[in-house]
Amino acid sequence: MEIIDLRHFTSADLRPLLEEEKEVWSELLSWDYGPSADMILRYVDARILPGYAAVQRGLLHGYSFFVYEGNKGVIGDLFVTGEKSVPHAENPTEVRLVTHVVETLQQSPGVHRVEAQLLVHESNALARPFLEEGFQRFPRLFMALPLANGLSLALGPNRDALPPEIEMRRWSDQDYQPAASLITACYRGHVDSEINDQYRSIQGASRFLNNIVRFPGCGTFDAGASFLALDRRARAPIGLILCSRVKHDVGHVTQVCVLPEYRGKSIGRMLLAATSQELKRRHFQLLSLTVTEANRRAVELYKNIGFSVERVFDAFVWEA
Repeated sequence: MEIIDLRHFTSADLRPLLEEEKEVWSELLSWDYGPSADMILRYVDARILPGYAAVQRGLLHGYSFFVYEGNKGVIGDLFVTGEKSVPHAENPTEVRLVTHVVETLQQSPGVHRVEAQLLVHESNALARPFLEEGFQRFPRLFMALPLANGLSLALGPNRDALPPEIEMRRWSDQDYQPAASLITACYRGHVDSEINDQYRSIQGASRFLNNIVRFPGCGTFDAGASFLALDRRARAPIGLILCSRVKHDVGHVTQVCVLPEYRGKSIGRMLLAATSQELKRRHFQLLSLTVTEANRRAVELYKNIGFSVERVFDAFVWEA
């Protein structure tokens, strides 16, 4: 098995592998990976996607790509054919791809941080090569709530039950800047700001929002199912939920947060209720989200609402 620079290949070379990957995402996550795959193919044909391919007898057996964001490198994807057959075992081809990507990023001039979140890989299955290179590991949960069988009614309080000083409305294009400020305040000192450093500054949170709303990496943004909670007196957002469509009938919560001083008022529960009820009204079948395992308060909230843990995966972070 050879490991070759991904920019030596075309979309025709990569397409069969991506077709298999689309099946895996659909089966494991109820996620349509098609838009992401199309974007990857465009970048491959433009010869601008950095990464590596595992090749044997001229055929691609796996690939991994990464992107640069200032002084940070982000591993965008890792997929090897046939990985469904060994979900808990360490795959030698995956290890070689990870090793090449990590070495490249760590040796890239100006890169002081590397992040990776590998949703279709079981927790610990690929931890060794990351940990050997000094990465921290953060187990994360992929959780799902069926919307068609009434479980979403466990969300309880509706918008009419909000405290009188709180109102809720749908997302609008004017919300970028206040939402970025809100996210930064919500995640100050939070474990998730260790996993995603974009949460640490308003500028970083603005980039995060731009990626969520304008690019298909986390599905197609659904403004109609995304809401802000506002304090009527301050006229400022104190909580938000963002939702994307990852399949024609599946929504995914890409962000939900409430300012620390407003927690304990069921605002997070009601934001989730608003999104769930809107999706259910449109005949969606499922709502999913990811949460860091160490964020026990959030995990318990989601379980009480009716979300179940579908899989555990890892986030990895390295800082020079």
